Amino acid sequence: MANYSQAHICQCLSRIAAVKRNSVVTITGNRHNTGQQFVQDVLNLARGLLEIGLRSGDIVAISALNSTSDSSLINFQSFKEASRAITSIRPVMLVTDESSDSWYLELQHTAIPSLRWHVSLGSSSSDFVNKRDMLTADILKGYSLRSLPFTHSWAPEGAVIICFTSGTTGSPKGVVISHSALIVQSLAKIAIVGYGEDDVYLHTAPLCHIGGLSSAMAMLMVGACHVFIPKFESKSALEAIEQHCVTSLITVPAIMADLATLIRVKKTWKGRDSVKKILNGGGGLPSELMKEATNSFPKAKLISAYGGSP
Repeated sequence: MANYSQAHICQCLSRIAAVKRNSVVTITGNRHNTGQQFVQDVLNLARGLLEIGLRSGDIVAISALNSTSDSSLINFQSFKEASRAITSIRPVMLVTDESSDSWYLELQHTAIPSLRWHVSLGSSSSDFVNKRDMLTADILKGYSLRSLPFTHSWAPEGAVIICFTSGTTGSPKGVVISHSALIVQSLAKIAIVGYGEDDVYLHTAPLCHIGGLSSAMAMLMVGACHVFIPKFESKSALEAIEQHCVTSLITVPAIMADLATLIRVKKTWKGRDSVKKILNGGGGLPSELMKEATNSFPKAKLISAYGGSP
């Protein structure tokens, strides 16, 4: 029996399945998933992981670009960092996409006995996946042949994510974040920024970063729509904003500068009226950039997060 008095990041799934049953909640390229489809995918994947033997407390490491399949548990930026991180946290499963599938082969040479499974988020028909006999998300979902009860489980001490620090003042360190901590930070964003179920949120930040994760969690909690691009590029971001009438996103000064520069040279900018909320972190916006941001997104309120100035 689940203890619903204890925080869990999946407690929002029941509401999404009910309230957003037939509404689009995730957009990745040309793929649109309704609330019912999204929740069913989550449940099928969870059941498939249980079927192969994954258990509460096991550590899963993931290196992938942003997508609906990416729920990052550990942040990898390079193979060197990945190798150090895996040695320190001893995951039982490594999840990669086409950008880092080959890492698993390199890691095998470092003799890490904890690794038992490799899951590729790439196409199950790709030669690389077939030759290496990798699991895929689709294969795992196919293991879910029997209906299991929808219950919540927790790792020791309520841990949900290990995020590695940037290493600015030393070597990167894995920081354990609990369900409660992630949910409280997400609730703070909902309260301060004003996120709601009518928002269309563009994922401009990587899901390995706590800012990107907590904003994604906030949007799940309110039942908003998520628009994914693999990684931030100003051209693809502006195209997504225009195509999907994006209402909210998060930035850092470099991202805002790139967006403003490209908007400045566009003949028409269809996104100027749709964006209503921009959360900026990683440093305050200089006055000139603030003016450009206001001109580029005249209907948006700009809110400072970590490292930002009022």
